[in-house]
Amino acid sequence: MGQSNMIRILDGNTFVVCEDTGDIEATPTEPTGLFFSDTRYLSTWVLTLNGERLNALSYDDLQYYEARFFLVPGTATHYTDAKLSIIRERAVGGSFREELTVLNHDEQPVELEIRIEAASDFADLFQVKDEILNKKGEFYTDVQPDRLRLGYRRGNFNRETAITSSETARFDARGLTYSVRLEPNEQWHTRIEVHTLILGAGGRDIRFGARAHGEDRLALQHDLQEWIARAPKVNCEWETLARTYQRSLVDLAALRFVPTSVPGALPAAGLPWFMTMFGRDSILTCLQTLPFTPELSRTTLRVLATLQGSRFDDFRDEDPGRILHEMRYGETAAFEEQPHSPYYGSVDATPLFVVLLDEYEQWSGDADLVRELERESRAALRWIDEYADLVGNGYIWYERRNTDTGLENQCWKDSWDSISYRDGRLPGFPRATCEVQGYAYDAKMRAARLAREFWNDPGYADQLEREAADLKERFNREWWVEDGEYYAIALDVEGRQVDTLSSNIGHLLWSGIVDTDRAAKIAEHLVGPRLFSGWGVRTLAEGEARYNPIGYHNGTIWPFDNSFIAWGLRRYGFAEEAAQVADGIIAASGYFDGRLPEAFGGYHRDLTKFPVEYPTACSPQAWSTGTPLLLIRTMLGIEPHEGHLAVDPRLPVGMGRIEVLDIPGRWGKVDAFARGRLRVEHHPE
Repeated sequence: MGQSNMIRILDGNTFVVCEDTGDIEATPTEPTGLFFSDTRYLSTWVLTLNGERLNALSYDDLQYYEARFFLVPGTATHYTDAKLSIIRERAVGGSFREELTVLNHDEQPVELEIRIEAASDFADLFQVKDEILNKKGEFYTDVQPDRLRLGYRRGNFNRETAITSSETARFDARGLTYSVRLEPNEQWHTRIEVHTLILGAGGRDIRFGARAHGEDRLALQHDLQEWIARAPKVNCEWETLARTYQRSLVDLAALRFVPTSVPGALPAAGLPWFMTMFGRDSILTCLQTLPFTPELSRTTLRVLATLQGSRFDDFRDEDPGRILHEMRYGETAAFEEQPHSPYYGSVDATPLFVVLLDEYEQWSGDADLVRELERESRAALRWIDEYADLVGNGYIWYERRNTDTGLENQCWKDSWDSISYRDGRLPGFPRATCEVQGYAYDAKMRAARLAREFWNDPGYADQLEREAADLKERFNREWWVEDGEYYAIALDVEGRQVDTLSSNIGHLLWSGIVDTDRAAKIAEHLVGPRLFSGWGVRTLAEGEARYNPIGYHNGTIWPFDNSFIAWGLRRYGFAEEAAQVADGIIAASGYFDGRLPEAFGGYHRDLTKFPVEYPTACSPQAWSTGTPLLLIRTMLGIEPHEGHLAVDPRLPVGMGRIEVLDIPGRWGKVDAFARGRLRVEHHPE
């Protein structure tokens, strides 16, 4: 069964991907199963009645953390005359609970053998992703009268799945069986608990962020209600936007990841591959969601500061001051078969860390956190100048030192062929990409404010502003592609321009590094026919050698990318163009039931009539989930300004009226509302 037909429920870094019957039959290469902390704890979970598989009548994904399956025995031809029906309710919340109800609709009693086949391959999520399941430890099974324990041990790495039942069951090495007699119109019920255990010395459970089941469901329900109640309320006439906002809030709640080091939660990057902490993804999601869920930013900043690089480590691509790229907890990280414990191979997370700290303070007024993170912020700025400039010309460059398992492309477009010349050739390493220079400029300008206002160091503030001004001047001179009138996506090590036209230029507007007299040309490109499809801005312009409307970073449309492009357009005064981008992306969200995918095809809107989802896109994915929130902010022109909230709306006419009530911040709570007046073009010329 394809991934798009799979049912997904999740709670932070616990998630289940299964068929529409609730069954799990994992292959070594598909992310189906019950996962916790990057390890698969159930690879088989198959329900049968009298040896017969069940068929789905329907299912409800009630909340992000629970689902209900309505099943009958037999094939489709038997549905209308089913004598039995089965309700399978499932919830996750640090562990996994399944409630089975079997109903007898016949006038005769029935004898049933209800069986659940259970197994675990304890696959590391990395092994599933890379299609290599090479387990070096030992598997074990412990059958007890009241439980089944499935285990895996390799040195100090010990994981166990413990299965218990509220009704008496016969446990064996491959699952559990119930023998049940049901009278006419009688029903039978059991609750099965599956505990995901990380075992330390002496078999002690040392897992973190886990909840005990029982009150779990009520706790999760209450938590979700509180989360939605705390967020600003959005009322709007355009039903698509209303639904998308609500879906985004719920998905953000689902993606919250509880770290070990500090209290609170931060956004995990995306299901199924990235249910963990990512520097870049978490920071950009926090920037998108600050006006709506500011608490995510505080936790993210503190966790990333705690794990900031402190030494030189080639295996992890670590430097002093560098902000992590990715943190993993599975077997391959534990045994250093992967460097993600944590891995630092990101070139943009470090300047973005400083950007988020300043933006968070402008919204929250949390001066204590700015002072608390002064040392880490200075270390991040020092990394930009001392360790990231691999060529010695004042730009941020990247080249992996871990050539076996490190990331080759360390910018957000991290696929192998995402940075190319017009003719399709790929530059060598080291590489410098344009948007990262913008982030460095922005980080220095913002840090100058922090140094002046909070760190009592006006001399450092002056120095940072001089460095930023120098960077801006050199960047505008050396990266401008004269014959195309846009900025190169990158420079190669010889200083030559990597001269494709790409969406990266929109991030330059957001960062403020673009000279004012060039901004109009950049805006024209972004909504022009080569980059803008009618649904959004493509990652690579039509006509470039590597352009492909379903190429991962070479022509697809990324909602998150578009949200920052719209914000950048708005920064330079291009409100109509920003509204055009926002209108296209939000219209697209309507075709995905309000949940924007990681990426979708860059086909012309008038060719496909609907957006075409990228085949292996993550869903939900944090920075796609954050996209509608940033677009709402951008269209309403909601910006912190000298301790107050400024509102300067520029809405497309088709959106009608929008109200955002109780926007939290240092100003207390403020409302913003407007009616759409801008006419926007859906179609490129």
